[in-house]
Amino acid sequence: MSQTAAKPAAGGALPHPALGPDAAPNLSDLTTLRVGGPVDRYVEATTEAELIDAVRSADDAEVPLLVVGGGSNLLVSDAGFDGLVVRDVRQGLEADLSASCDVEEGACGGATITLPAGQDWDAFVAQAVANEWVGVEALSGIPGTMGAAPVQNIGAYGQEVSGVVAAVRVWDRDTGRRRTLTLSELGFGYRTSLLKRSMRGDRAAGEDIWYPTPRYVVLDVRLQMRMGSLSAPVGYAELARRLDVEVGTRAPSTEVRDAVLELRAGKGMLLDGVGGAPTPDHDRWSAGSFFTNPVVPAEEAAALPDDAPRFPVRSATPTTTTGPALGEVDPRWVKTSAAWLIEHAGFTKGFGLAGEHSPARLSTRHTLALTNRGGATAQDLVALARAVRDGVRDEFGVELEPEPVLVGLAL
Repeated sequence: MSQTAAKPAAGGALPHPALGPDAAPNLSDLTTLRVGGPVDRYVEATTEAELIDAVRSADDAEVPLLVVGGGSNLLVSDAGFDGLVVRDVRQGLEADLSASCDVEEGACGGATITLPAGQDWDAFVAQAVANEWVGVEALSGIPGTMGAAPVQNIGAYGQEVSGVVAAVRVWDRDTGRRRTLTLSELGFGYRTSLLKRSMRGDRAAGEDIWYPTPRYVVLDVRLQMRMGSLSAPVGYAELARRLDVEVGTRAPSTEVRDAVLELRAGKGMLLDGVGGAPTPDHDRWSAGSFFTNPVVPAEEAAALPDDAPRFPVRSATPTTTTGPALGEVDPRWVKTSAAWLIEHAGFTKGFGLAGEHSPARLSTRHTLALTNRGGATAQDLVALARAVRDGVRDEFGVELEPEPVLVGLAL
């Protein structure tokens, strides 16, 4: 059977209201941490041409540029942003099933899915699971948009988006042209990519010419996904236990999605209104995991306490293209748990610099999330992040790296 279709993907829960092109919102309206000051100028792009126009106009005028998706990976200064904020609101997808199962030939290939950068991520995951497109089911519940997914190489529960990305089409701010970056060019790693690294290009020593938006602005993402009712191999022990399967085996994708949403809900790692949670739930007023899990040389990992978690570091792409597979283990490196390090450095769930009435506190469900308890400022969150980072470094000699992009702020 061969089919090419353009379909809308169901809309997901957004952390902010729908804002018109003439609105002048605060960044607190556009981010899941709900902090950040006023925007100088704001544009919502409803077409690719509008997105490129806005980016090119800002660059031509040498105006600072901030492209926003779901706002789930941003911590912005209370002073706001003195430049142009562009939000891509395009939704939908195109599914090319021409390589899927051919009844007459008895052969099965996969689905090629192309999505605009503005597409809500979890709405797409829900549709992928429903359509039996394999490879993103363990990434359920992650807030944000498709455009941010390859930039950060989002991942959770043993799965990363790099496992299904075929190519990313971008606007190159340096050359002023569209460009297609293939998987081999994207340079994926743990929570990083060429796209993310291009944010820090240098015109002169110490001068960031693209920050806080990368040189490469994502236009759309092409995914290559296998088809079937079973998930990719389960690569995370906690998820495997919840599913009652062994690590490396497969499970029904619908069950994997349900299990992941349950695990994330238990940790406060969903947006308000997702998964039936009451609103507001201040444990969900966060940027998700604020620090990445440290990846350290194997000899440094050996010096950590015996009960510190140790996870294999795998390549960002599967070891084989002939079937669902995990990445290859690199024995030179070990990943440990930032949450474990934080807790064992003395920062417990709910910790705040001024006790339980602190405006910014660690989540009461998960120490890796820094949360706004309803009245926090960006400076409150930065002060808490510094205390946690410094405490872990003093206790274990491990430097935690922030996962969100900090705009107008520094740790």
